[in-house]
Amino acid sequence: MIHDERPLAISAPEPRTLDLIFTAEARKQLHARYQIVEADPENIEGLGDDVLGKARYIIGQPPLSAETLARMPALRCVLNVESNLINNMPYEILFQRGIHVVTTGQVFAEPVAEIGLGFALSLARGIVDADVAFREGRELWGGEGNASARLIGGSEIGIIGFGDLGKALRRVFSGFRAKVRVFDPWLPRSILEENGVEAASLEEVVTRSDFVFVVAAVTSENKGLLGAEAFASMRPGAAFILLSRADVVDFDALISAVASGHIVAASDVYPQEPLPLDHPVRNLKGFIRSAHRAGALDSAFKKMGGMVLEDMDLMDRGLPPMRCKRAERETVSRMRSKGVKIN
Repeated sequence: MIHDERPLAISAPEPRTLDLIFTAEARKQLHARYQIVEADPENIEGLGDDVLGKARYIIGQPPLSAETLARMPALRCVLNVESNLINNMPYEILFQRGIHVVTTGQVFAEPVAEIGLGFALSLARGIVDADVAFREGRELWGGEGNASARLIGGSEIGIIGFGDLGKALRRVFSGFRAKVRVFDPWLPRSILEENGVEAASLEEVVTRSDFVFVVAAVTSENKGLLGAEAFASMRPGAAFILLSRADVVDFDALISAVASGHIVAASDVYPQEPLPLDHPVRNLKGFIRSAHRAGALDSAFKKMGGMVLEDMDLMDRGLPPMRCKRAERETVSRMRSKGVKIN
């Protein structure tokens, strides 16, 4: 048997694939530098000790038990290429051993922020409804078609959560002269101020905004954070735009608030995906629907592979990963987002 000196990486990126997240050139580099062992993410423990004992990296975030980790003395990093840090492994053991857990989720920030701008523009100017009316011969011309239209320029914008996506949203709205307030209890006021936004309470963001964006990951602290009371407190006609995960809101209460005509809304995520064909949100007036596609651009997926290669190279040289975002000891166990099943 030929002895292979290349570091070994277990490939279990489901629902992604190596072809999805690596360009042809990047994949060539991956296979040139590393032994790649394809694995069933639900059966990592079924790999032999000859593989587990040598594995330096895992591409993906498959479930790992303490017993499986004990068989992996060479493991340096779990590279999550889904984006949500999943509560499916004993993080305390990983941190004790100095094993990094990182995520490539920041690749989605720009495309999701841009579609968020598109939702806001459409809700503010009735673009989708006007297009449908025109197709059906019900269009209203000129000012008659702008009874509820508004400008984003000079408006008040609220953002809930200020990670990579929140910062990207701030950048795409920078030319609109809007006042931006942010609620993020995990960040100090100074970081928000350095990014040109005003630190605010959740109540201030909800009640004083013309456009409210939810871009926070689901945690043990914010599941169902926004319900009927929050929606009722929003300005009449305000727009609520959900871009992160549906579990942050009471989705039925959101539907009711839109159905009543109090607010308008848009969402890229839902409590169940795919959504049942008879779900009431499908025919809800004042609601723009997107099928969890905001960040799913090939250009974003391909950035993942580049980030993975760069961080593996750093770690091979005894340096910490720098391109991907590292899981933090204090917060990773609070994450409650569900992984996607469809790219």
